[in-house]
Amino acid sequence: MRDDEARYEAVTSRDARFDGEFFFAVVTTGIYCRPSCPAVTPKRVNVRFFPSAAAAQAAGFRACRRCRPDAVPGSAEWNVRADLVGRAVRLIGDGVVDREGVGGLARRLGYSPRQVQRQLTAELGAGPVALARARRAHTARVLLQTTALPVTELAFAAGFASIRQFNDTIRQIYAGTPSELRAAAGNGGAVARRTTAAAPGAGARRPGDGFADRSAGGSADRSADRSAPAGIPLRLAYRGPYAAAEIFDFLQLRAVPGVEEIRGTRGERTYRRTLRLTHGSGIAEVDEPAGPRRRRRPPAGLVCPAARGTDGGWLECRLRLTDLRDLSTAVQRLRRLFDLDADPYAVAERLGADPLLGPLVAERPGLRSPGAADPEELAVRTVLGGPPEHAAALVRKYGKPLDAADGGLTHLFPAPGNLTGAEVAEPVRTLCTALADGAVTLDAGADRGATERALAALPGVGPRAAAYLRMRALGDPDVGTTPGSDQEQGAMAGPAAWRPWGAYALHHLWRAGLLPAGEMPIPNGTPIPNGTPIPNGTPRPDEEPGAGEPSGPREPSGPGAMPRAEDPSGAAEPPTYATAGRAV
Repeated sequence: MRDDEARYEAVTSRDARFDGEFFFAVVTTGIYCRPSCPAVTPKRVNVRFFPSAAAAQAAGFRACRRCRPDAVPGSAEWNVRADLVGRAVRLIGDGVVDREGVGGLARRLGYSPRQVQRQLTAELGAGPVALARARRAHTARVLLQTTALPVTELAFAAGFASIRQFNDTIRQIYAGTPSELRAAAGNGGAVARRTTAAAPGAGARRPGDGFADRSAGGSADRSADRSAPAGIPLRLAYRGPYAAAEIFDFLQLRAVPGVEEIRGTRGERTYRRTLRLTHGSGIAEVDEPAGPRRRRRPPAGLVCPAARGTDGGWLECRLRLTDLRDLSTAVQRLRRLFDLDADPYAVAERLGADPLLGPLVAERPGLRSPGAADPEELAVRTVLGGPPEHAAALVRKYGKPLDAADGGLTHLFPAPGNLTGAEVAEPVRTLCTALADGAVTLDAGADRGATERALAALPGVGPRAAAYLRMRALGDPDVGTTPGSDQEQGAMAGPAAWRPWGAYALHHLWRAGLLPAGEMPIPNGTPIPNGTPIPNGTPRPDEEPGAGEPSGPREPSGPGAMPRAEDPSGAAEPPTYATAGRAV
C-alpha cells in the first residue's frame, strides 16, 4: 500500500488481502488490528498504521482479541527481497535471535549489530529484539491455548529468558494474564488449576492470580522437554486461494519412505514427516484442507477472519516435539514447505497478463511453489537423484532412528556431517562437506545469488540443480526470470514480465505439461527475435546428462512428475519461449 489513505480504504473494506502487509492501531482504545478485523471501523483521525506487529507493540498498543493480528500470514515481501532487511526478517522468523542473540544475527548477515538495528527500525518500526519478542509472544499464546503445559515450563519453551519477562510481555501485548488467555480459549478450568498447583508459593503473586510463578524459574536450560501427548494442534493460516491438491500431489510423489509419508485418499490426505530441529526432533502432520462445506469452524481466536470466507483459510497441523523450544522454528519450516506466506493476488495480477500463463492462472488459482522443511535434506536429495527409494536407502544407513517408529516414520534424515565419510558416494560427499564446513549455507537468510553460485561450482551439482535449490531450499520466488542487479546475476534467464514471480510461472508451465519433467531454465539462454531469452532444456530426472553437460536436478522433484492436466479449452498456442526448451 502506497499511502495511509489507501491503507484506510483497505481497513474500511476489511480487505483480507492485506493481512500481514500492514497493521493499524486505534489510539482511543489502545488496540492494534489486522486490516480485515470485523470490528466497527474506527474514525480515520484515530487510526495509526504500522509496518509490523512488533512496531505496534513497541508503540504501546495491545493485540485485538477479536481478530488476533499476531496470527496473520507473513508478508510475501520478505520472501521476495534479497537485501539485508529481507534476510534478517527470515532469520528472525527462524529463531536465530532467540538462539544466538542480535550478535549472531549480525554475523550471519555480515553486518554490524548497529547497522542491522538501524535498517530494521527504519523499515519495520522495530529492531531485531522487538521482532523476536513479538514472535515469542505469539508462540506463548499458541501454547497457552492449545496445550496443558504448566505455565512456568511454557514460558521457557516459548523462548523467554525469565518468568518475569514472560508475564510482563503477555500482559502488555494481550492485556491479560497467561491463565486468562488460556481460559479464553475454553480450556482454562482444569488447566489453570493444574498450572497453579504446579507452582506453590508464588512469591509476591497471590495463588490463582494467573501469573507464572517466578520462584519456579531458572535458566532457559530448564525449558520443557516434553509436548502434549497428542501433539500441539495448530492452524497455519494463508491468504487468498490455495491449490492444496496440487501441493499435496507434489509432496506425495517425492515422499522419502522413513522420513515422509502420505495417508488417505486425494482430497483427504495427511502429510507426515520427521523434523531434525535445533534442540531435538519432531513429527509434523498437515491435513489437506477439506472443501468449504465440510470445513469445521475453529475455536475463536485461533484463525484469521479471512478463513471464514473465501479469501483465505488454514491448514490443520499437529506437531509433536521432543523440546517445545523448537515450536516456532518448526512452524516456520512448515510454512515455507507449503508456501503459506505467498501473495496469490500479486502473483495472479502479474502472471495473468501473460498470453500463455493467463488461462493457466485462471484454471488453478492459488497454485503455490513448495519450499523445503529441511534445505540441507533437499540439497542432498537433489544431488543424489533417482526415485525416493534412493534417498530412503541413505536414510536407513546414515539417518538417526526414532526412539519408536510412528507408522511409516522411522528415521530423521541424516545431517550433512554424517555424510562426509569416504564410503559416501560423490557428489553427495562433496556437497555435504561444503554444508558441514559452512562453505555453503542454506539457512533462511543466505545470500541467494552467492549461494547459487557456490552450489553450481561444486563438482556434480551444476547450474540447473543450483537453480532448483535456489527456488525451493532458499524460497526464492524470482526464479526463471531475467537477472537484474549484480546481486542476482546467478538468477536464471526467462521472460522479464514474470518478475518477481518466476517460480510460480514455472509451476504453472510444469503442471500444464508445457515444460517437461525436470525442465529448469539456466543463464545465457538463446535469444529469440524479440530479444526475450529462451529457457534452455535440461534432462528429465531419470535421464543422465549428456556429455559435457553439468548435472541437473535429479531429485524426483522434477516438476513434470506431477499429473498433467488437460490444456485449457480455447487456450492460445504457447509462445515460443514456452516450448523452445523442451527436452527431446
